[in-house]
Amino acid sequence: MASDARLIEQLDPASTVLLTVECQRGVVGVDSALPELAAVARKSGALTHIARLVAAAHGAGVQVLHAVAERRPDGRGANRNARLFKAAERLPVQQIVGSTAVRIADPIPVSEDDLVVRRLHGLSPLAGTDVDALLRNFGCRTLVVTGVSANVAIPNAVFDAVNLGYTAVVPGDAIAGVPADYTPAMIRNTLALVATVTTTDEILTCWERPRSAP
Repeated sequence: MASDARLIEQLDPASTVLLTVECQRGVVGVDSALPELAAVARKSGALTHIARLVAAAHGAGVQVLHAVAERRPDGRGANRNARLFKAAERLPVQQIVGSTAVRIADPIPVSEDDLVVRRLHGLSPLAGTDVDALLRNFGCRTLVVTGVSANVAIPNAVFDAVNLGYTAVVPGDAIAGVPADYTPAMIRNTLALVATVTTTDEILTCWERPRSAP
């Protein structure tokens, strides 16, 4: 866990962006294509924590980005070079462009100031998308990574963020994967080596803390 002083410095609202990863109805919603993952995200409290973080970010002036994975009805541009992609093609719920499946899932609030970045390919919300350019234009130095899954997209996002020079902060109670006990193992053995691991409450405390004028 980060020290209070270090976390406060890292989470300066002026240079922090909150990223939600694949927090869409077709992934973590009630009609998910991945019901086991959706169940873990809800039962663990991860979705509730993400919603709290987004609401707090709105109040603190922290920019929010929602990274959504989707596909065209004809599948053009989608990867087919891994078992994961081939399995996704057979799922009963498809993340089709413009469908309800790719809308941000409840109870996560979405503000008109939030940006939604959509990708048609790959495993990462950063690689091959507009996210890096947007982060730099926002003056981002710290990226708070939340969402699913701890199996693939979350570590991908953290590694890409670190490789691009951002400080990654991961609230461990605001990410989820399957099985449920895999997430703490991933955090302890992998993410903690490259990111600042913290909790939702600790981040909220930082964003609620009054700041002196520059």
